[in-house]
Amino acid sequence: MIYLDNNATTQIASEVFDAMLPFLKDSYANPSSSHTFGRMAKQAVEKAREQTAELLGASDTNEIFFTSCGTESDNWAIRSALKLQPDKKHIVTTRVEHEAVRVLCEYLEKEGYEVTWLDVDGECQLNLDDVRNAVREDTAVVSVMLAQNETGVLFPIEEIGRIVKEKSDALFHVDGVQAVGKIPVDLKSMEVDLFALSGHKLYAPKGVGVIYIKNGINLPPYIIGAKQEAQRRAGTSAVPNIVALGTACEMCINEDHSKVERLRNKLEDRILERIPQTHLNGVRDRDKRLLNTSNISFAGIEGESIMAHLDNRGIYVSIGSACHSGTHEASPTLKAMNVPYRIAMGSIRFSVGRYNNEAEINIALDELYKIIEQLQEMSPYNI
Repeated sequence: MIYLDNNATTQIASEVFDAMLPFLKDSYANPSSSHTFGRMAKQAVEKAREQTAELLGASDTNEIFFTSCGTESDNWAIRSALKLQPDKKHIVTTRVEHEAVRVLCEYLEKEGYEVTWLDVDGECQLNLDDVRNAVREDTAVVSVMLAQNETGVLFPIEEIGRIVKEKSDALFHVDGVQAVGKIPVDLKSMEVDLFALSGHKLYAPKGVGVIYIKNGINLPPYIIGAKQEAQRRAGTSAVPNIVALGTACEMCINEDHSKVERLRNKLEDRILERIPQTHLNGVRDRDKRLLNTSNISFAGIEGESIMAHLDNRGIYVSIGSACHSGTHEASPTLKAMNVPYRIAMGSIRFSVGRYNNEAEINIALDELYKIIEQLQEMSPYNI
């Protein structure tokens, strides 16, 4: 098996599995219990909070709240930001957000909120003047992701945060799910009020996420019940998953990503050099993209066909966001970039991870060359 779909999810690191295993089997106490057994579980949760805060560059562990996933964190941030400011009905976001934000904002439009949708250019980049013109005094929340999950393009969050605060009292929410663990994050130096991450994107299990809530922001709780998470998020803490996330965050601190970047660069360069009619989707400047991600279109060939042929050879990639796959339409991201349909429908996202190696990249390239040659011969565009 060659897994090149690490933006969809990641393998659980062995160190992470070892850390969570005792809390699945022996140390199974409820951390809300007041006895010694429960206090031991509580200590493990608080250690994970410290580890997560360090990776995010938070000012205080009190800014870290555990959730079930990135989608919950994004929904909590946006919905509760609106609840906190009931007199404001304006939202600013981009057309290329993950479904957790984009679909929610589409839903909120139907509920009567006004949404300003920021466009991107053909390289999936935002225009800061568009951000400046969109933010108003009645804006309640601005939501912009740190790294676009399909193209890997990085958005200038520091500059956007400054614009938001200069022009309004709006809360600034950042979906950092795809970026955390791949690039440095220092929230205490940014004008970011709310920030989301998800454990399964950084070698922890599915079922755990985090929302960062900057000190001083009294964000209303999203799940109502008992007093867990400083009375901000009810529900029994998923101790094994939380411990796993903390361990994964600690492993990411000061991690050397040079191997991943080198493998991504080799994969991307060889495809664009060797295979005709290929197009990179996203900015060409690699400093403005995640170091592990390449979104490449093979013009005139269905991306689903490419993915299926690779799948038959045990090579796993994606035709875009895993949350959007299964449809026969170009992804909203490529549509927003105005990528022509014939090119957009041939897009494949390759996302390299910590456990990939050069031999796998070589095999994947060799098989891809054969597949594309075969499919190009069959394509009606070559007749």
